[in-house]
Amino acid sequence: MPLRSPDLRPALSRLRRTSTDAWTQWRRRALFLAGGVCVGLAAVLMAKAADAAQTVFRHGLGLSPGMALLLCPAGFALAAWLARTVFPNSQGSGIPQVIAARALDEGSARHALISLKVAAGKVTVMCLGLLCGASIGREGPTVQVGAAIMAAFGRLSPERMRGLLLAGGAAGVAAAFNTPLAGIVFGIEELGRAYDSRGSALVVATIVAAGLTSLAILGDYTYFGTSDAQLSLAAGWLAVPVLGVAGGLAGGLFSRIVIAVSRGLPGRAGRLISRHAVPFAALCGFGVALCGLASGGAVYGTGYEEARAILHGEAAPRWDFAPLKFLATVLSSVSGIPGGLFAPSLAVGAGIGAEASLLLPHVPVGALVLIGMTAYLTGVLQAPITSFVIVTEMTQNHTMMIPLMLAALIADAVSKTVCRGGLYHTLAEVLVRRAAGQPKG
Repeated sequence: MPLRSPDLRPALSRLRRTSTDAWTQWRRRALFLAGGVCVGLAAVLMAKAADAAQTVFRHGLGLSPGMALLLCPAGFALAAWLARTVFPNSQGSGIPQVIAARALDEGSARHALISLKVAAGKVTVMCLGLLCGASIGREGPTVQVGAAIMAAFGRLSPERMRGLLLAGGAAGVAAAFNTPLAGIVFGIEELGRAYDSRGSALVVATIVAAGLTSLAILGDYTYFGTSDAQLSLAAGWLAVPVLGVAGGLAGGLFSRIVIAVSRGLPGRAGRLISRHAVPFAALCGFGVALCGLASGGAVYGTGYEEARAILHGEAAPRWDFAPLKFLATVLSSVSGIPGGLFAPSLAVGAGIGAEASLLLPHVPVGALVLIGMTAYLTGVLQAPITSFVIVTEMTQNHTMMIPLMLAALIADAVSKTVCRGGLYHTLAEVLVRRAAGQPKG
């Protein structure tokens, strides 16, 4: 009886499946890494462009501070017109667009929020806003740009689109602030609101790639410089609940105002804003110019330089900086021009902490400023973990971590009594309803 040769087809089939799976995994990893490098490059370019725009604006103010009364309204009007007609969905910080894009299933609706055209418009019009003195930041826009870049790579792997958007947004925060841990926390707490163990390694890999790219170009740096501020016992700890409540109230009020205008104010005022969006933006720009003149030019732009000077004791505490920066940021946010909230919020928080030093003269100003930053940023975002982690990483101050945690928890609870629902997620719901053709609600 002749011997039968063994059937090798099942073994070969398993080998082919294993090889295909291995290739798919490596291709997916390469996709996230390549996207991370591109996000890092974009973050560096946005940082340099934003700094250049602010420098040009300051030079103009040096010639004549009154120029702002013409430049701000005209710049705001042009930026609002571009954002509405040429680059729709580029308005605001960009984070709500990323959250909404992750929630949408329909490809064209998602693409409308995070396309490369929107990303290019975001960068262009954001720089125009900074060129005209708007109180905006670049970190939120970096999140939308990062998500748009990863979405472009996602055409090679459509089934991983939500993970790519999450990775791109988180990498944008990490590269913009040089805070990789905050990028991870932001992705989980704010963008995802859930932990996906299967995609976590790829998100971290994207953040690492973006961070290394930024480090290779800009070098290792701490966003606000290293701070060794400490909080003494007894009287010093009184600042934690005081600033926690103040930051939560102010941040919740800010979010409530922005949400109300975004949804549409009731009555005649709402109709006028909706029908005359560009003139309304010009009016907001005029208001920002008045705030700038009243503050001696301190409230224009991101507020980075002012917050850094306050933190390190290079500028004397001023009672009017925080309220004027708050008002300028509100006007910039409701005007409809592209721009982020992180840096201006940190500047407002620094101002609140500096004001507290006038009431608590025996507490180190640096410690009060760190608590104020954390409390107000938490009040705006209602993301307490992200807030205290990002402030800790930006200053490399780990001795203040427990006070910052406590301040963040207090501010989060207080903010929610003023404004129900986080700012970014509430605005994202508006975008989702709009994409579905439903009323804003």
